[in-house]
Amino acid sequence: MTLVVDMAGGSLPLELRKEGETWTFRLGSDEEGTAEIEEVEPGVYSVILDGRSYEARIEPGAVRVGGHRIELQVSDPRRRAARSGRRAVEGRFSVVSPMPGKVVRVLVAQGEAVEAGQGIVVVEAMKMQNELKSPRAGCVTSLSAREGATVAAGEVLAVIE
Repeated sequence: MTLVVDMAGGSLPLELRKEGETWTFRLGSDEEGTAEIEEVEPGVYSVILDGRSYEARIEPGAVRVGGHRIELQVSDPRRRAARSGRRAVEGRFSVVSPMPGKVVRVLVAQGEAVEAGQGIVVVEAMKMQNELKSPRAGCVTSLSAREGATVAAGEVLAVIE
């Protein structure tokens, strides 16, 4: 199974395979690794990786390991495609910042016509740039993104109708 991990403004493929009690994984272009993972209570996992034991707690938009909170989102591209397909037929779509960061470029103007997949805004987080794209063709009816502005996760940057 291949999932997508979005963290710190970048996306990486996560390949997973279960073989008995062991999970084999590859994140991005890294070498394959193995881990034993067991859910000890809802949202809490015991992980043995490279002979070391870790407790991983799943939180909304993050995982906490050893007192460190790592903000990330894991999604199945097949589900993402299905969701974006449903959104494409709706009349209005808000382009939101998936993470806190800084707007480094605004690629459109209010009132401008856009195509599906066209870049709208570029947000930088932890020195990685993430281009946010229009899910469908339409018109930019609202544009609140400003170059140099700091944005919060979930903040609406543009509206496409």
